Amino acid sequence: MSSAHRGKKHGRRGRIAVRSAATLFLGGAGALVMAPAHATPLPTDIGVQGHGGISASQLTARVHGALTAPAANTPATLRPAARAGAPSGTATGQDPQPSASGTVAPHIIGGTTTSISTAPWMVQLWYYDDKGTSDTSDDVGFFCGGTVVSPTKILTAAHCVSGYDWHNNGAIIYGTSQLPTTDPSTNTTDFHGGTVTGVWRQWNDSSFKITSAGTAVNDVAVLTLPNPISAKPLPITTSDDTTSYKAGTQAQIYGWGRTSSTNQDISQTLQKATVPVNADSTCSAYYGSDFVAGAMTCVGAPASGSDSGTVASCNGDSGGPLVVGGRVVGVVSWGVQDCVAQGSYSVFTKLSRYVGATEPRIDDTDLSGDGRADMFAIASNGQGYEYDSRGTSFGTRIPLGDWSGVNLVRQADLDRDGYADLLVRTTDGTLYWQHLNLSTGNADVTRIGSGWNAMKVMLAPGDVTGDGHQDLLTVDSSGNFWLYPGTGHGTFGSRVKLGYGWNTYGANIFGKGDFTGDGKLDLLAQDSSGNLWLYKGTGDPSHPLASRVKIGWGFHYTAYVMNGDMTGNGHSDLIARDSSGNLWLYQGTGDVSHPLASRVKIGYGYNGYRLS
Repeated sequence: MSSAHRGKKHGRRGRIAVRSAATLFLGGAGALVMAPAHATPLPTDIGVQGHGGISASQLTARVHGALTAPAANTPATLRPAARAGAPSGTATGQDPQPSASGTVAPHIIGGTTTSISTAPWMVQLWYYDDKGTSDTSDDVGFFCGGTVVSPTKILTAAHCVSGYDWHNNGAIIYGTSQLPTTDPSTNTTDFHGGTVTGVWRQWNDSSFKITSAGTAVNDVAVLTLPNPISAKPLPITTSDDTTSYKAGTQAQIYGWGRTSSTNQDISQTLQKATVPVNADSTCSAYYGSDFVAGAMTCVGAPASGSDSGTVASCNGDSGGPLVVGGRVVGVVSWGVQDCVAQGSYSVFTKLSRYVGATEPRIDDTDLSGDGRADMFAIASNGQGYEYDSRGTSFGTRIPLGDWSGVNLVRQADLDRDGYADLLVRTTDGTLYWQHLNLSTGNADVTRIGSGWNAMKVMLAPGDVTGDGHQDLLTVDSSGNFWLYPGTGHGTFGSRVKLGYGWNTYGANIFGKGDFTGDGKLDLLAQDSSGNLWLYKGTGDPSHPLASRVKIGWGFHYTAYVMNGDMTGNGHSDLIARDSSGNLWLYQGTGDVSHPLASRVKIGYGYNGYRLS
């Protein structure tokens, strides 16, 4: 089941506060009416009570089922073929593995016990599918690790996600270093201080595959939670990170996986180990062509052939992080059967390669909740509409009330709660933050300030400063370029001047997300001659944009929409409206030399709209 279908199936459309737009912006002449206390709530099936429409008892049952599922029913292990220079038949993936019972033996092989306070971003992924039958012999249950990378996003391995329905069968536990245990006499499950939540949506890299040799390639996935959790996020690395992967760099691995090569039990307590990162040549020398340089990295000293003298990730550690310098740089992917074969290494997904693909999943910009960027439009009569993406087209417009007092709308999840927010500027120059109040399920409106009509351009491109918060970029009437750093609470810190002379583009400056596939935020700008310029992101908050590069000409459009990844391919897309009202899609490619594909007509009759 695709993530798009999953989002629709579980009824989370209308997940932003825009559902109550009619109660927020009423009347003409720029009149603003603040939302009353009795504002119409959003649909109740979007999970504002904490579990995404799944009861706590259901989630507990899933964990219990995974704990007690027959070991024989775990998903098939990854077994690369034997190769010259490696022990025959030893390789296997660190793939989903269940516990054989409710109580499991106490480390990552060669690791030490650690507390959740040292790794508050570590979470447990439990999966259980009873196949809808009373026969337990066909039950599937397994366990993986994961990393909180934003309040509603869990980074893990694709082999823990692909082919499984996590919304209907999964549970996430956070806030504890202990695995849950089951008391057979009472059939109760103890979470040891942890909190359980459900999964709303799942994504894995579209190029993920298990090779004929049995290894995993492009092994990265993101699970979206129905509500933000309190666990502290761990940021992911940058696309140009090379330092973290230098041979000899000391890295930390974490997990609840097997602690011995001689039994299948995973660890009751969170384990940690420090290991050196190896050069690609070292990894290839052992694994041959099964190791894909650039997409993978391997760590640790050569395994000794037994538990003694080996430090390695093992089955059950799947999806957990490789950490360097306070950032996630890898995801536990695969290794060798029983994890200790002499001379072997633990293999991780090299996360720097996948920053561009994962960032749109971490920074949701869609209105409908299917993971694709949608379009907001205000008609000439002030009526607001939502146009939901269907990939390369838009669905039937959805009326959202009277927005005649508004002259600018921008989509951005300013509080990182996983629900798209709106930045709204009224005609009197006042800026408001419209967002979902999770405790009430209603749309709240927060006044940010006045005087914002002085800004000719206002963009919410994402996290410019690298602190995990959504930022605001503006250009004033004098052409000065400003950064307003986000606070994570819908407001912004003191502005910082980034440049000048930007009035040469008028209002034709736009940006949301990454065009070039490196995971950094880019901007596009059209000059009066119709030339299209790319300002590539640098990742440096003091100088976030590189010098402009011309990427097109003949761009004489009347409006641009850039809300992120409309098509779902992991790259930001550009939508343009011509003077005849036709709408054109320029799909992002992720290729820095040709960041936009040829245009495709996706609609007509859009004259008279203010597009966002």
